[in-house]
Amino acid sequence: MINRHQLSKYLTFLFLSGVLGSDLAISQVLAQSGVQSSVSKGVTFTCNDSEATIKAKNGPKVAIGLTTIYIGYQQVSSANKDPRIVRFDNGVKKWCRSDYETTNDDGTGYGLLWDGRNVLYGVFSSTGSQTGNDFRRFATSSWLSSYGSGGGAKVAVIARINPTNGNVDYATFLSAKKVTDGKTNSLVVTNLSWNGTNLTVKADSWWSPRRPDRNPMICSGSSPFKYTATFTGDLKKVNSASAVNCT
Repeated sequence: MINRHQLSKYLTFLFLSGVLGSDLAISQVLAQSGVQSSVSKGVTFTCNDSEATIKAKNGPKVAIGLTTIYIGYQQVSSANKDPRIVRFDNGVKKWCRSDYETTNDDGTGYGLLWDGRNVLYGVFSSTGSQTGNDFRRFATSSWLSSYGSGGGAKVAVIARINPTNGNVDYATFLSAKKVTDGKTNSLVVTNLSWNGTNLTVKADSWWSPRRPDRNPMICSGSSPFKYTATFTGDLKKVNSASAVNCT
């Protein structure tokens, strides 16, 4: 059976030979062979860096056909990171976004999922120090519209992104919630998957992961708990949520 790398090389040859009319055609064919997802430790880069420089960091990326999208962060001060995401088409930068979150929040991009067409999700971290230009402006109608109370605990932001220009269509926060005082607690995404309709998120959650109604679960044992939540594609609703040793 031909693998994705061999298929990519073959389709690129067809494109260069004039058999396929555009790199979009290549991406559409490759998209049929599966969704790409990458979640790992965020790496630092700037919008001025070359693709070779960013690729060498070995951070999270998705690549289909001639297109590769990278996600990470830029260290903008000694105590602050801001997220970065960039798309290259055949080695040429198409867009790079540095404007998603520019506050004192320590934000990092560390996950991507792409179907090679119009479904692109990014995963970012948030520590709560949001005072202006942050992800809340994309999350007003989402399942969880803000970081919540407290601050310092690292939570996740999931954003649906337009792959043609990098615009965020909408986003949701994803966090744990302490049973004792209702304050926000830590949650780190570990995996993303897409079935064509719903986005399933796996994560490590500290006390306590949230139910679909956003209230905290009751758990036994020690953190982190292995958590799974299935979102509607528009990130407005969680259809199901479960965690090991939690109800």
